Amino acid sequence: MPRIDNDIKLDFKDVLLRPKRSTLKSRSEVDLKRSFTFRNSKQSYVGIPIIAANMDTVGTFEVAKTLSKFCLFTAIHKHYSLAEWKEFASSNPDCLENIAASSGTGQSDLEKLTEILEEIPGVQYICLDVANGYSEHFVEFVKNVRKKFPSHTIMAGNIVTGEMVEELILSGADIIKVGIGPGSVCTTRNKTGVGYPQLSAVIECSDAAHGLNGHIISDGGCTCPGDVSKAFGAGADFVMLGGMLAGHTQCGGEIIEKNGKKFKLFYGMSSETAMRKHTGGVSDYRASEGKTVEVEYKGDLEGTVRDILGGVRSTCTYVGAAKLKELSRRTTFIRVSQQLNTVFT
Repeated sequence: MPRIDNDIKLDFKDVLLRPKRSTLKSRSEVDLKRSFTFRNSKQSYVGIPIIAANMDTVGTFEVAKTLSKFCLFTAIHKHYSLAEWKEFASSNPDCLENIAASSGTGQSDLEKLTEILEEIPGVQYICLDVANGYSEHFVEFVKNVRKKFPSHTIMAGNIVTGEMVEELILSGADIIKVGIGPGSVCTTRNKTGVGYPQLSAVIECSDAAHGLNGHIISDGGCTCPGDVSKAFGAGADFVMLGGMLAGHTQCGGEIIEKNGKKFKLFYGMSSETAMRKHTGGVSDYRASEGKTVEVEYKGDLEGTVRDILGGVRSTCTYVGAAKLKELSRRTTFIRVSQQLNTVFT
């Protein structure tokens, strides 16, 4: 029988962080770096745990070069050729510790991933990405990739519930991607009616992961630096961004000029645009679950990165967290009906 879960589920827009007394004098005192040791790979990570999404407009080599300067991470999209990977790796060896190679679950995806990891041993992270991480096929695929690459750190998703976090961690994944439908160019909730409010998903999934010494990525739903802070406050170990990093010089795609203004295309990887570009179109048996938008051109990515990091540091000063690691322990969320004064928007 169908049932209704009456427990309240919340999104980033439904809460604000409550300020607390602090001994911090300045944002400059806040340390945003985290260090993790992953459950299954046994590998260690040190850096600022913000990740560019593995979309072909955002998860680019050019974005990776910029983010690496700030110790941020990039999940490289799966459509680069092996030759392009080798050229990037030879020219930018310092970036390799801050990137992941992405793959779907098809046989050709696995073969290509294997070639990349064998040719470029400096890449130690794998991002296994499907829209629906609940299939048995995906669980088996994670197990097979773990067996094939026992010392690589595996990111896997997407899911939104604690029991599936546990399933994927026990199957060999180290970091679970959490989020179904919250992305700015995702239409899954319209097309399927499936989803979960992102803040509650992060709270519940982080609790499940941390009980097994696993980790999670909050993937999608962030519209501003404050949302990034809320994701970390809710227990996310990493936060993945797409739309907030779109529209910059380093992003994929050409600049479009309209009425004297400059734009760049940004689209979901399940959109008709992406499927037409990479697979020749939308298959008869499926529907597009992403949209295509024109994002106003924002120039160099560095300015946006500084804005995001500055916002998170400021959050930490408001709640008395000297380190990003402490933010979730200092977080109390307040439910609100309105976040912003919109009189001038």
